[in-house]
Amino acid sequence: MNHYISYIKKVLTGKARITDKQKFSVIIYSVALVHFFLSITFGYFRVTPLFIFNVISVLAYLSCTLLIRRGHFWPVYCITYFEIILHSFVSTICIGWQFGFAQYIIALIPVGFYICYTMNSGRRKMVIATGSAFFSTVSFLSCKLLSFSTIPTYGHLMMNWELVLYIFNSICTFSFLIVFSLIFISEIKISNAQLRHQNEILDKLASTDPLTGLYNRRSMDVFLNQALKSESGFSLIMSDIDNFKSINDTYGHDFGDIVLKEVAHITTKQVGTNGYVCRWGGEEILILVSSSAKETAGRIAENIRRNVANHVFELNNKWIHCTLTLGISAYRDGETIEEAITNADYNLYQGKRSGKNKVIA
Repeated sequence: MNHYISYIKKVLTGKARITDKQKFSVIIYSVALVHFFLSITFGYFRVTPLFIFNVISVLAYLSCTLLIRRGHFWPVYCITYFEIILHSFVSTICIGWQFGFAQYIIALIPVGFYICYTMNSGRRKMVIATGSAFFSTVSFLSCKLLSFSTIPTYGHLMMNWELVLYIFNSICTFSFLIVFSLIFISEIKISNAQLRHQNEILDKLASTDPLTGLYNRRSMDVFLNQALKSESGFSLIMSDIDNFKSINDTYGHDFGDIVLKEVAHITTKQVGTNGYVCRWGGEEILILVSSSAKETAGRIAENIRRNVANHVFELNNKWIHCTLTLGISAYRDGETIEEAITNADYNLYQGKRSGKNKVIA
């Protein structure tokens, strides 16, 4: 029972992560509680058939908790479904239709669709839900027709309690529907949150380089096209790690990966919100600076060069220094993106040929 109360609180606050065990525990404890109250009521009024029926129902539902613990959910659903329908017929025969016990059959329809849809029942789930809804409708109408052709055996004993029991059954029916609506809303919220999270992961995987975490060429192409359409202008910085092949050959590719990742981190930190950083290929990093002023791009490039040169790269008690050479190109009207990248690349290799560890504009 404590699990049941705790679970309802989580549902009401939208924090519940609903499992089949929790779902069926809500059903079983709720229905068992209603039958417990009814068994006391019918015992007090000496409506023996309904008293015995409700006592057996309470025991059956409590036994269902063992099935829930073992993960046997379909038998629990079937027991609940047929017990509610049978109880409506027995109540109609014993005390009459007007006490409202047939209302529970109506509640079975949306609850049945919810249970069948959310459980792992494969392609059969909609067939089962639709079939159970149809059978519920037929049962409800049959129960009403039965009330015209039978005289309630114990109806006179509870005549003064007709309104009280009708209100009680109505409250229980609507309460079940409200609880399952809250559970359904909670599941939708959780599913949407999971979907958003998964989409974010997929977007990140599709737009970033897995090793460095920088944007990949596909993403940078989007940013470059956006910059081309804007009127504010932009600059490009192409950087390359000096003697990177030698680092890989001497210290191994694991060390080379460390160098790439830490250079990427330094670069991203220095660029900040001033642009976008992309792993263009191999050890080349392309930076889009959201300014056409060479002074802005030059300052960023120099900060990157200096911080990389002063950084110690370490792995397995081995440490080295390495340097970057960077080429800058401010976009000029009429240029294509390819021409702007080529200009930055040209300045980069001018720096390589003139001694490396430089920024060339």
